[in-house]
Amino acid sequence: MKHVDEYRGADAARALAREIHRTATRPWTIMEICGGQTHAIVRHGLEDMLPSTLRLVHGPGCPVCVTPLETIDRAVAIAQQPTVIFTSFGDMLRVPGSTDDLLAVKSRGGDVRMVYSPLDAVAIARQNPDRQVVFFAVGFETTAPPNAMAAKEAKRLGLRNFSLLCSQVLVPPAMEVILSAPDTLVQGFLAAGHVCTVMGTSEYFPLAKRYRVPIVVTGFEPVDILQGILMTVRQLEEGRAEVENQYARAVRPEGNAHAKALLAEVFEVCDKAWRGIGVIPHSGYRLSEAYADFDAEKRFDVHTVTADESPLCIAGAVLQGWKKPADCTAFGTQCTPEHPLGAPMVSSEGSCAAYYRYRFRA
Repeated sequence: MKHVDEYRGADAARALAREIHRTATRPWTIMEICGGQTHAIVRHGLEDMLPSTLRLVHGPGCPVCVTPLETIDRAVAIAQQPTVIFTSFGDMLRVPGSTDDLLAVKSRGGDVRMVYSPLDAVAIARQNPDRQVVFFAVGFETTAPPNAMAAKEAKRLGLRNFSLLCSQVLVPPAMEVILSAPDTLVQGFLAAGHVCTVMGTSEYFPLAKRYRVPIVVTGFEPVDILQGILMTVRQLEEGRAEVENQYARAVRPEGNAHAKALLAEVFEVCDKAWRGIGVIPHSGYRLSEAYADFDAEKRFDVHTVTADESPLCIAGAVLQGWKKPADCTAFGTQCTPEHPLGAPMVSSEGSCAAYYRYRFRA
């Protein structure tokens, strides 16, 4: 635990907080992109350690939260088919669609299985040649390489009964949408460290230059986050707009060359819908032509399924930093983890779930 504990030390955290207080002379608004960072901030009370003039807002960095409602409905439609074994990570099973979630399908006899790796789904397909096995491929650049590996392995094995329901999204285009909005509140970013372990840092330089905004690649422990905030505040106070790497113990500027090559082989960049935000150009992955046979949307003809969001849910405003979870009139009453209206209350990385767990019930 040594290398974890040193990034959770109370003395180091307090020292960083004192330095942030000394450094911040003006009001600033900083957005952390990653849902894991959001939970660490709320769980450890980091906002309470900061100057009152420094505001943290929570970005669209929870993959479950930004998966469109229509994609959940498509998953439900596929999972209900009697020939299908539908596989997914556990946090997707309770995300509400228009009328159902995947657990409801399972309760009615649908073969819905939680797996711990997309390669588990490939193994299930090998074991069940008479069934169609679908894996719900959700996430950012971090989860894309293992999902790509599953498709590549299925192709190598010649599996005709395996496919991916793909909802892979990319972080930098979402950051650009937030920055280009005329009413944006964001003046600096804490970028998601795990995304950058795969992709590196080069994608962030054009954003920092074009929008004159500091971007600091940051880890996930309290000391990481406070140091990332300090680095961002220093840039803001000094009028700089640079890409800096707080998470140098894990992130290299070039990223992971092997993972990036795999992504280029299996996927291609496309426009993608984000829950609560809408379609963002060039913000997602779809299977490339060489792997098009593994596209579950085409195989099961569900690409025309559409859905409308609940008018009570303000997930889009929360994900873009305009609102905080407690600003929602349904928060903690009509929307709870047991009866969620939107994905941010369901996901283990959702900002609404974090506020409910660590603040609302305190």
